Formats: sequence, structure tokens, C-alpha cells
Amino acid sequence: MANIYTPRQQRVLLIVSILVLAGFIVAGLRQYATAFLGAGILYVVFRPWFTKLVHEKTWNRLLVTILLMLFSLIVIIMPFVVLTLLLAGRVRDVAKNYDQLLKPIRKLEQSLGVSISEQVDIQSVVGQGASLVSRQLSSVLNGTLDFVVIIGLLYFALYFMFMEEEKFLAGLRRYLPFRDKTLDDLGEELRNIVNANVVGQALISIVQGVLTGLTLWIFGVSDAAFWAVVAFFLSFIPVLGTPLVWGPAGIIALSQGDTGKGVGILLVGVIVLINVDNLLRIWLGKRMGDVHPLIVLTGIVLGVPIFGITGLVFGPLVLAYFVLLIRVFARQNQRIQAEKSPAEKADSPPTP
Repeated sequence: MANIYTPRQQRVLLIVSILVLAGFIVAGLRQYATAFLGAGILYVVFRPWFTKLVHEKTWNRLLVTILLMLFSLIVIIMPFVVLTLLLAGRVRDVAKNYDQLLKPIRKLEQSLGVSISEQVDIQSVVGQGASLVSRQLSSVLNGTLDFVVIIGLLYFALYFMFMEEEKFLAGLRRYLPFRDKTLDDLGEELRNIVNANVVGQALISIVQGVLTGLTLWIFGVSDAAFWAVVAFFLSFIPVLGTPLVWGPAGIIALSQGDTGKGVGILLVGVIVLINVDNLLRIWLGKRMGDVHPLIVLTGIVLGVPIFGITGLVFGPLVLAYFVLLIRVFARQNQRIQAEKSPAEKADSPPTP
């Protein structure tokens, strides 16, 4: 019996069926998307090491894969998880004991002779801000079972990315709807974003966190270690970063009448911390991937609400891919126009 659908209808229905099933799969796995995104990040970070050891030095593939997975777990995943849990817990404590924040604000109001805000407004702002920060920091760690599943899926995916690397890369080239040149550009953009926002930015954040913590500790600010952790996370945000930590610390010290302490913190922040941040970004940007700060900042604002803490990487990546695909679209249109005959060019409407 003949099929009631034409070949064109069959093709359209096949594509629709694939998209519908893909939608169900994405919807079902959306809470575990962090695992697959994290696996992709670690794959890009460790692929040069894997290539060097397996393809150049002919080490055992399974051994190298296991060593890289253990290294990433001990050096990257666990410290980041511990810092996130500590900071999220401390933010909750600050939200419950907001009276501690009101004291320096009241002193600042007295020194300036103005009323900044009502206590109710401050309480509301502090509570909302703490809730937002805590929710974003702990979005990956909502429960022990979920966390175990996410880590398990992450390393399960990473294992097969390395063990079946050739099939994985061939599958990407076969099924992604892009030309080889476009795929190469996308791969290069992914490496740049990961290098700039994971490897490079992690180094910058560690340096800035340590320097900020030392500065506050030297000048006698309480909880310097806690604020060093805050500075570590805020350093992922270009320009704004650590000034959100040492700036208020210096201003509060000035409002409390401790002029030397306040001026010292602000001078160290302006002269040392900002310049160290700028120099590190310039140097690492040239070595690890040159990504415009506007793309990074806008991407973080875009990505964190969607992806949680991994949005620090995938927000800028989505934005960079959007810009790249627009360039690819423009390049392909130019090539099509160049391949047209003179008669076709005369009939086609002018390009705006």
C-alpha cells in the first residue's frame, strides 16, 4: 500500500519528529544540564594535555583519562564546591543577621548628616540580595542526590569524550548543520572563551582573592578570609569585580572615623588591585584567548540566571557564538553573491 505522504512531507515530518523528541529530552534533562556543560568545559581544558600524552607520547588512553578525571575532581571541582558552599552558607547567615550591616550604614549616615534609607528598605534589599546570591551559588548543589547525579553524569560524559574522542568529534562534524570552516571557527571560539573565562579568569580570581584578603587583613578588617572568597567570585565580573569588596570596606572605615585605614584600603585597591587585574587580563588575554570585556560582562549577566554558576562561562559563550554565526551568515551571503552570474546579479535586489 502506497504511503499517503509525499517524500517532501515525509522529510518535514521526520524533522519535526526529531525536534519534538529532542525537546522532550532537553526538558527531562534540564536540571542536569550543568553536568553536560561542565563535561564540555573540562574536555576543552584538558584536551591539550590528553593530546600530548596519548597521541604524541602514546600513553595508555584509559590511564590518561582516569588521571585527568581525578586531577579535575581534586584540583577543580571539590575546591570550587567547598568555596561555593561556604560562601552560600555565610550569605544566609548575613541575611538573618542584617543588623550587623546596619551599624556601619548608620555611622555613615551620621557622618554625612543624611538619611540613606529606612531600616525596612535596607532589610528588604539585604534579604533579596542575599537570597539571590545564595540561590545562584547553590543552584548546582540543591541536594546531595542531585549533586551526586550531576557529578556522575559529568564524569560519565567526560570519560566517553576522551575514550571515544575520534567518534565524538566525527559525530559533531557529521550532524551539526555547519560547514567545516564554520565548525573550525566555532571550535576556536569555544577554546578562546574557555581559556579566557575558565583557565585565565580562574588564575585572575585566585590572585585577586588572595591580594584582597591580604589587604583587608593587613588593615584589620574583620572576616578578611570570608571577603577574600567573595572577591574570588566577584573577580569573574570584569571592571566591577573586587572594587565591590574593598571599595565599601574603605568607605565604611572612613565613615567610622578611621581615616588612615580607609584611605589605605582605597589606595591599595586603586593603585595595586586594579592595576594587577588589568595587567593580568591583558597578559592572559594575549596568551589564552582574546575575548572582548563587553562580551564577557554582558554574557555573565545573560548566562548566570539561565545556567547558574556555570553561566560565568556559558553566558559569554552563547553571546560569542551569536556574534560569530552572524559573521558566518554574512560571509556565506557574500560568497553566494560572488558566485552568481552577471545576469543573476542584475536581477537580484541590491544588498542593503
